[in-house]
Amino acid sequence: MKIISWNVAGLRSCFGKGLFDFMKNENADIYCFQEVKCQPNQFPRELNELKVYESFHSFAKKKGYSGVSVYTKVKPINVIYGIGNEVFDSEGRAVTLEFKNFFLVNAYFPHSNRELKRLKFKLQFNNHFLGFCKKLEKTKPVIIASDFNVAHTKIDLKNPKQNEKNAGFTKQEREWFDSFLKKGFIDTFREFNKEPGNYTWWTYRNNARERNIGWRVDYFVISEELRRRLKKSHILKDVFGSDHAPILIEMKWSLS
Repeated sequence: MKIISWNVAGLRSCFGKGLFDFMKNENADIYCFQEVKCQPNQFPRELNELKVYESFHSFAKKKGYSGVSVYTKVKPINVIYGIGNEVFDSEGRAVTLEFKNFFLVNAYFPHSNRELKRLKFKLQFNNHFLGFCKKLEKTKPVIIASDFNVAHTKIDLKNPKQNEKNAGFTKQEREWFDSFLKKGFIDTFREFNKEPGNYTWWTYRNNARERNIGWRVDYFVISEELRRRLKKSHILKDVFGSDHAPILIEMKWSLS
């Protein structure tokens, strides 16, 4: 089973930079997109005509903002929109698909913003999200595809010292991610690669991507009990179309 997650930074913009061909070439079982910035009538016609996939979306009330989408080859048993809190769900930050053996949660975490104006909001979202996932786990294990908007450790960004008080690398955000993993979740990429220099986001300024001055903020996180099913987790760093790179996970089972 192959799943790809990608913060597309505007689905229509990414579509114009090769998203459709990327999807056809990769032929993943599931695609999870974050920050799609679309309303229901704004998706490219070609994506709507991908008959091999069913699509599910959570839209932000604010136009041109946030939003997540899932394209799946296998029809889910059930779909859950949001995490059960209207304050967060109005921003279109999560959609969950239930399959036979697991839940797939596609989520887009808030950014703390400049001067950390939304740090409190983000930490509140984080805690609600944890509670939501632990509730799901009472039924079956969870696979989370997400832009968590946090670089977990010092090796997850190029310049940790300069960013200690900046959004995405504050002590509070990193400590929350620590506690999240300690609740029984696995950062799948680090099961295979413990080296620095592996990033998923680069600013468009100063040729940052070419110089690999980036952050790893996009993750596949899975329930501990799925560790034995984990086959592969890596970053598709050479795929362009967004300021983020797609990430990929393979699990040792079939969706059907």
